[in-house]
Amino acid sequence: MTTYKDIRGTHITTVATDPPAPVNGQMWYNSTTQTIKGFTSNPAGSWATGGNLNTGRSYMIGAGTQTSALGSGGDGGSGSVDNVESYNGSSWTEVADMSNAREICGGAGASNTSALVYGDLPSNGVTESWNGSAWTEVADLNTGRGRFTGTGIQTAAIACGGETLGPPNVSKANVETWNGSAWTETTDLNSARQYVHTGGTYTSALTAGGLNPPASILGLSESWNGSAWTEVADVATPAGQRTVFGQDNSNALAVGNGLTESWNGSAWTEVTDLSTQRGITGSGRSPSSSGIVFGGPSASTATEEWTAPATNTVTFTAS
Repeated sequence: MTTYKDIRGTHITTVATDPPAPVNGQMWYNSTTQTIKGFTSNPAGSWATGGNLNTGRSYMIGAGTQTSALGSGGDGGSGSVDNVESYNGSSWTEVADMSNAREICGGAGASNTSALVYGDLPSNGVTESWNGSAWTEVADLNTGRGRFTGTGIQTAAIACGGETLGPPNVSKANVETWNGSAWTETTDLNSARQYVHTGGTYTSALTAGGLNPPASILGLSESWNGSAWTEVADVATPAGQRTVFGQDNSNALAVGNGLTESWNGSAWTEVTDLSTQRGITGSGRSPSSSGIVFGGPSASTATEEWTAPATNTVTFTAS
């Protein structure tokens, strides 16, 4: 017979062992441990508002994490800018400018004190390294390009695809890796594209979507294992301009154009949308469980922070 425990007039089931598959909002009294427990679920993930940028812009270059991010460059409404801001988990602070104004190009870095930016148009291969207080120009990309993204950390990064100026303008499949001192050309993407979106590390990365003008909006994704690219499942909704972040090629998030999709290594699943409509925007090189995006169209200052789908069992002391 089922027995119950009273909590200020509310009856909850008494059990000897925790239920194997509780549902969201379920509570029970465990008579063995003499504790009251409740189960919560956030199956679609959620976005929360973070601190606003001091200078709004689109097409920013991002690095770092949800609590330690760097937002560089972008388009302030009248062209590329060199402004840089540092995020501490709640607010943005202006720091030293880059030597070169730039937008829609590669960014890598683990925190707001250790980052790398590279590339830009017109066919710019310039790379700059950030140490927390100043920018230093280091070795150029072998193939200058813009309208691409990258990922990784300050000493181990990757640059994928992009565009070189013509006429005609040409989409690229070129890929280069950075070892802390030099760029090395490596295996090309299977499909040339610009505005390509990249997350992960320089040995375990994922690209998704992009454009191959004049007409193609791409949904295809490719996975990188450090030596070769493999085509994997397409994003559910193709988009020319998005942002991808994640810790490796089996855990990533693609955000922008009103949609958020989560990648588990084999398939994309639509989850909770951003509150602010964005295309390509700055993003920290965060785990897919706790990312950050900032900036966006019309020189947006908005920042949003991601919490991944999760379940949690909460224990209360019973008497």
